Amino acid sequence: MQKPLAGLTRKNLARELTAGVTLLAIAIPLNIGYAQIAGLPATAGLYALIVPTIVYALLVSSRQLIVSPDAAAAALVASSLGGLATAGSADYSTLALAQAIICGILFVLMSVFKLGFIANFLSKPILVGFVGGLALDILVSQIAKMLGVKIDSGGEFTDKVVGLITGLGTVNGWSLLIAALSVAVLIVGQRFLRLVPWALIVLVVATVAVVIGGLDGAGVDVLGDVPAGPPALTWPVIDWSMWLMLVPSAIALTMVTTAEGLLVSRSYGEKRNYPTRPNRDLFAFGLSNVAAGASGSFAMGSSTSRTAAMDQAGSRTQLPSLVLAVGTLLLLLFGTALLADIPSPAIGAIVGVAILPLLGIKDFRMLWRADRFEFAIAAVCFLVTLLIGSIPGIVVAFVLALINLAKRAANPPIDVLAAGDSPTQSLLGEAPPGTMTAPGVIVIRLAAPLFFANGSVFDDAVKKAVKAVPDGSVRHIVIDMEAVTDVDVTGAESFTALVGWLDARSIELEFSRVRPDARARLTDLGLLGEHRIFDTNRAAIAVLSSTPQQR
Repeated sequence: MQKPLAGLTRKNLARELTAGVTLLAIAIPLNIGYAQIAGLPATAGLYALIVPTIVYALLVSSRQLIVSPDAAAAALVASSLGGLATAGSADYSTLALAQAIICGILFVLMSVFKLGFIANFLSKPILVGFVGGLALDILVSQIAKMLGVKIDSGGEFTDKVVGLITGLGTVNGWSLLIAALSVAVLIVGQRFLRLVPWALIVLVVATVAVVIGGLDGAGVDVLGDVPAGPPALTWPVIDWSMWLMLVPSAIALTMVTTAEGLLVSRSYGEKRNYPTRPNRDLFAFGLSNVAAGASGSFAMGSSTSRTAAMDQAGSRTQLPSLVLAVGTLLLLLFGTALLADIPSPAIGAIVGVAILPLLGIKDFRMLWRADRFEFAIAAVCFLVTLLIGSIPGIVVAFVLALINLAKRAANPPIDVLAAGDSPTQSLLGEAPPGTMTAPGVIVIRLAAPLFFANGSVFDDAVKKAVKAVPDGSVRHIVIDMEAVTDVDVTGAESFTALVGWLDARSIELEFSRVRPDARARLTDLGLLGEHRIFDTNRAAIAVLSSTPQQR
């Protein structure tokens, strides 16, 4: 088993500690903002940086992936709990704790049963659309916060937009000025000096300005008192019916985190040449979410932006996460008074700038150029998530994934092969339409499993190949089975019907390059019969092209 803090040495200790301070400066303002997005007190965001972060850092196989509530998770929490309790109430906070615990249990189960592959159904277009819809919904709330306009942050997207537009007459000038300067500093600073903790600088300067100028009396909303002290161990006590009502949203949170977290973990492992173990990472996500639910926080996800920041800072271990946990604990013990006067417009600016990349504008452009069908999938997922809700959005995401999978599986590459002139070539290339591989022989390659979605398509392709040449000239059809890894019952029925069609035309069916596992499956389904099996396509051609018709 991999030891905690793998990769940490005396040589990189100072660099890792410095990266931890940078992470502390980035994470505190963001987590305060994400807690507000989720409809929870600031402490819920700060508590996430202590016990859950420590648990994750000591268990995960990835040396760099940072765990934390993120914008997408916060929006999912808000949208899924908004109809069950009033944001900011004790019942709402209790539901958030229970939701995190359910997520943790789901992660652990996925780890135990090695179900991480399920998240692969969330393809890039689906993630782009789903996360983009959540991001735009968040952005509207943050714009209202930056302008000092009061809207129902837990309402539907259209209600938020209407509330923002109708409330433009109540814009607070000081709030607008603080937000505009904060956005300018964040964007310009991140472009030219990425390693500087601009979010912390903006927060400190804006807070000092509010205190000196007494701007809270001029209508600028501030964070308010933050309870001091470490997180207390707790456990949500709710009815079983409420636990069950939280399961769908917990599944959505788990799937999104699994898809993004495992992908980012693997990519950095490959980039920095260290091994990662997906199932162990899922286990770490699970226990950190249970820890979050038991220590006053909410659902934990993976933070791509913070992971990237740590990579740029030279960090290659989980030590910065432990520094973050210690620093946050010290803040809660001795420095909560510093948080009371943080202006909400500055928090809104920090969160707004952080989620801009999640809108996926570049990704949508790329999908439009590369594949219009996948662009449509992303767009539908985006609109459903934005206009109907996050849970319908994740359901539609999975349905679209299955449709996309079926669409591609139903149209596999099916090629008639040409007998090349060079015997040293191991594979035969595609033949021009309307030709035979060799006199009297057509070799057809199916580059996919044969199952219910493509059985009839394969039948039609074989019949088309036979009909494309003069009647009676085809004596043998050879199916290249090298890429056929499986056959289901529906595919077997279609195949049997094809054999009958070929028999009626005195055409013999043969096989080549049959995989051992596929051969056992073909035998079980009764498809092999007396059909000959050749080791290679060339062997089949050598024998069959010189064999006279036997019928």
